[in-house]
Amino acid sequence: MALFELTLILLLIAVALTALSRHLEIPYPSLLALAGVALAFVPGAPTIEIDPELALALFIAPVLLDAAYDTSLRDLKRYRLSLLLLALGAVVFTTLVVAFVGWKMAGLPIAAAIALGAIVAPPDAVAASAVLSQFKVPHRITAILQGESLLNDATALLIYRISVSAAIGSVMLKDAVPVILLATVGSVVAGYVFGRVSLLALTRIEDAASSTVVQFAGTFAVWIIADKLGLSAIITIVVYAITIARTAPRRMSARRRVSTYSVWESAVFVLNVLAFVLMGLQARSIVGRLSGDGQGEAFLFAATVLGVVIVARLVWVMGYVAVIRQFRRFDGEGQKRDAPTFRGAVLVGWCGMRGLVTLVVAIALPADFPGRDPIVLAAFAVVLGTLVLQGMSLKPLLRRLNFERDTSIDREVAEARVAIMQAALDVLSRKTSSAAAVVREQYEAQRRIAENPDDAQAATEYDRLRLYAIKRQRDRLEELRSNGTIGDEAYHRLEEEIDWSELAAAPAGSFQPLTT
Repeated sequence: MALFELTLILLLIAVALTALSRHLEIPYPSLLALAGVALAFVPGAPTIEIDPELALALFIAPVLLDAAYDTSLRDLKRYRLSLLLLALGAVVFTTLVVAFVGWKMAGLPIAAAIALGAIVAPPDAVAASAVLSQFKVPHRITAILQGESLLNDATALLIYRISVSAAIGSVMLKDAVPVILLATVGSVVAGYVFGRVSLLALTRIEDAASSTVVQFAGTFAVWIIADKLGLSAIITIVVYAITIARTAPRRMSARRRVSTYSVWESAVFVLNVLAFVLMGLQARSIVGRLSGDGQGEAFLFAATVLGVVIVARLVWVMGYVAVIRQFRRFDGEGQKRDAPTFRGAVLVGWCGMRGLVTLVVAIALPADFPGRDPIVLAAFAVVLGTLVLQGMSLKPLLRRLNFERDTSIDREVAEARVAIMQAALDVLSRKTSSAAAVVREQYEAQRRIAENPDDAQAATEYDRLRLYAIKRQRDRLEELRSNGTIGDEAYHRLEEEIDWSELAAAPAGSFQPLTT
């Protein structure tokens, strides 16, 4: 019971801090992690140990699926070179640089040093999405960072798994390539197969609540099965989510879709805030495991790794952008317009916050692993340091970079809205009833507004009148319940009907798109 009560308290604290972070315009993971560290050193504060396997399945699987579900395949294809250079190149480069530092400075064996590099190399999907949701950045950068965050953990964890096995003597580094290839190909195939099976199950469930439960259970099951089979659980989940996202929305009813998206949005938020607070709470136990004589060297090593991680990413991103721009100098005008910029490179390089995956895999190291305690401390320092240093400085950096407002998505929405309104008008043109004429007038009004991108989100006269009438409907419904004419069951059924009517009558763009 004490754990349940503590979880509720942490969740309420996290919600309050999240609201404060929005007011201060700083990423909420930064504030939550700091709060967790502060709570960890409060006298009498309970110690909460993270079970690595449970943490990855509970906190990473649904959040990763949520991000992958919303990922654009078009953007993945368009920015594939940048994504490859970040999700693979940046992770390998950072791993090697950190491994060299660990070998030279801390005297770690080569395999253990590579494991440390793999632990701290990948920026976190949760931290990246939290940053991107709070700041308006160019779509190209948003797409690249989101795509990178889906795949870089897979690269790092494959390297981590091989290096840990080599360090404890169960596999040789020279045998790593076949293992990595098998795990990668197998994960892609498994993710696709699981996605198709899930689609078959979901299309046969009509109840919204049952459908949502099956989705969550399926997500955890896919992660656990992939992990038990020795596959990359991250790649499997990403492919699984993308497979579902291309088909499931069309096969679900509107009611199921709205209900499911709302539940996922709330659940992912809860998991995010708890994950970052719990990360901070590990500070006391991590520091407490260090011996008194070696604490100074361990903290110096951790600070050095933090600096190397930040600089390595910036150097890699700036370097590959310079190379790409050099190669595209003689390409067509369209290629030059789409070429990465150095301002964008600075932002992408600085958006390298680490998160739960880094800390959890460090804690998951075997108890007798060479240099385990300094490695865990270095991983924690990288997580906390990047969240605080990079997260807290992101707003002034964006102000300094002064990006132009990106309207590409707004233009796409406006153009698509005109097209779908015209499709409705075309099909109604064959109807001659008076009711059809009224509906056509409504679509005509919405199309005229959509044709002007500046007013594409505005309300039509029909919208305003319907919303005005719906307000009176709600007032009357409250009166009927208050005077005892109807009971609560009838009240809630009618309330739901009015809610749907209000959603339908609301002007385009007045509701934020829901994630998964």
